[in-house]
Amino acid sequence: MKTTHQGRVHALAAVRSVRVRVLALILLLTALGMTFAGVAVYLVQNSRIDHRVRLHVDREAAEFERFLATAVDPRTGKPFASLDRLLLTATQRNVPDEHEALLSVIDGVVRYSSPGSRGERLSADPAFLRTVRTVTADREPALRAVDTAAGRVQIAVRPVVRQGHTGAWVVVHWTDSEEAEFTDVMQTYGLTALGALLLAAIAGWFVTGRLLAPVRLLRRTALRTTDTDLTQRVSVSGHDDLSELGRTFNAMLSRLEKAFTGQRQFLDDIGHELRTPITVVRGHLELLDSFEPAEVDEVRALAIDELNRMARMVDDLLVLARAERLDFLRLETVDVGSLIDGVLKKARALGDRRWGVDARAETELHCDPQRLTQALLELAHNAVTLTGENDTVALGSAVDEADGTVRLWVRDTGPGVASDDAADIFDRFRRGTACGRDGSGLGLAIVRAITEAHGGRVMLDSHPWHGTTFTLLIPRAHADRRARVPARAPVG
Repeated sequence: MKTTHQGRVHALAAVRSVRVRVLALILLLTALGMTFAGVAVYLVQNSRIDHRVRLHVDREAAEFERFLATAVDPRTGKPFASLDRLLLTATQRNVPDEHEALLSVIDGVVRYSSPGSRGERLSADPAFLRTVRTVTADREPALRAVDTAAGRVQIAVRPVVRQGHTGAWVVVHWTDSEEAEFTDVMQTYGLTALGALLLAAIAGWFVTGRLLAPVRLLRRTALRTTDTDLTQRVSVSGHDDLSELGRTFNAMLSRLEKAFTGQRQFLDDIGHELRTPITVVRGHLELLDSFEPAEVDEVRALAIDELNRMARMVDDLLVLARAERLDFLRLETVDVGSLIDGVLKKARALGDRRWGVDARAETELHCDPQRLTQALLELAHNAVTLTGENDTVALGSAVDEADGTVRLWVRDTGPGVASDDAADIFDRFRRGTACGRDGSGLGLAIVRAITEAHGGRVMLDSHPWHGTTFTLLIPRAHADRRARVPARAPVG
């Protein structure tokens, strides 16, 4: 029972698949197109058959009218002496076309018919005779369609009155024969259309299968992808829309893998970093002798210091988390030279160093001045941490006219950054060898986050014991196209 149910589920899923629906739609449109084409051909050809029959009948009637205009008996060279002789001569002189017959009717009775035709079959047909008698009585030529025992016919009746006798010259054309021929053609068309539809179904099944193969690969890859395995990728070839979808899907997986890996690393790092101050505070509190005031004060000072360090670490982590938000920056147009001067005034309070400005760019930049100030002060704090009172810490700004990039830098004459540290110094919780264990290890990560939020990048130029220069490259037209919150309007 379970197997039967699963079979039904798979069958239902197959019927609902995109492949089946696309193929069904294609076949439906193809069938409708063939049907409309067949109906149009049928209607047009039927109209042409009727028109052609009328032309044949009218031509025969016109020939009889020309014959009446002369009205000379070829045997005597004189006008016809009787109606019987007139209609007999007319019948003998004319040769009917295929599906056609010529008849002479005198006093309501078929007297003569063209040899070798089906005209004799109409001699006793009530519908035919009734129609001919009606037209003859009106004495006006007429064209009629009549359903007879011998088939459907078009007849042209030309009444003739001579010497007290009333007769009619009748041209008969069987339309059912031509319609039967055309019906055979349409049946052949129908069979051919069904064959073509079957071939289209077979070819469409394989073609849609090949076209939708990337979609099936996407589905299988998505099913194999988990939060612990983001290495799955779709094999992509070609340059059509589905191939681009596969490449986009792979790019999305790469971003997710990078984000998940970074998140796991971030959680591991923050767990390690926060575990240390918590362990230190807990250890001292467990060993604290509450009856010793000096020891209480010492542990209290140590606990406050560790808590302050944890608070700063949490604040730094919040900055890094907000760096991914759309409202991280509040953009406004600032003067770069004034920005550097403001940072320098604030940086002097960080320590007694030889502060200075290497260069000052006279240009404007569309940026978040508070975030750039935060990044430059972080670099200045690092420089103060790694230098002594006789060392130089200088700020500067310049414009690269080649690409319009604004360069902001902080330079020091400290011990520099070791080559082993340069590769990962901007990662979270990474500290250079010269820094020891002081600090949260998030400062340079914040600098990079602020710079990249502006669409720029950070460059490090350092040589051991010959100083370090950190340079922020900020484009005037931001490479990061995310929407930013505009600067607040000044109050007052």
